[in-house]
Amino acid sequence: MNVIASRPINLIVIHCTASRCDRVLSPSDLDSLHRRRGFDGCGYHYYITRDGHTHAMRPLHRIGAHARGHNARSIGIAYEGGLLSDGTPADTRTRAQRSALRSLISRLLVLYPRSTVCGHRDLSPDLNGNGIIEPQEWLKQCPCFDASAEYATLRP
Repeated sequence: MNVIASRPINLIVIHCTASRCDRVLSPSDLDSLHRRRGFDGCGYHYYITRDGHTHAMRPLHRIGAHARGHNARSIGIAYEGGLLSDGTPADTRTRAQRSALRSLISRLLVLYPRSTVCGHRDLSPDLNGNGIIEPQEWLKQCPCFDASAEYATLRP
């Protein structure tokens, strides 16, 4: 795991790479994609490939480039996938990815116990002002599952 962040952290944001589950997106490919978008390296702090390997991509002391308006106080984690082979958004996490993601989030919550875990889609604007970000308000489907609910029980 990266060295502990020297900045305040209150949010752990889960993403998918929106890549097809039948294609490989290596950590170096992900880094290159982000550099082509004008980022100074990969915008996520961690990347979990389909084999369940957790790759440290950006040091925790560096602000991420993954959730506009929320980067300064967050940690970004992406998993490889998020699209079926036909391009349809779906939860394509492998068993190994699910396990690695759960383990990483558990460790981060020990380091940052006041943090909230959410999916990127949960940071969409509440367009109708009812206090709930509903599926029709999501700017993206990412991460294609309810991260807040799935990791609610991981508090230390």
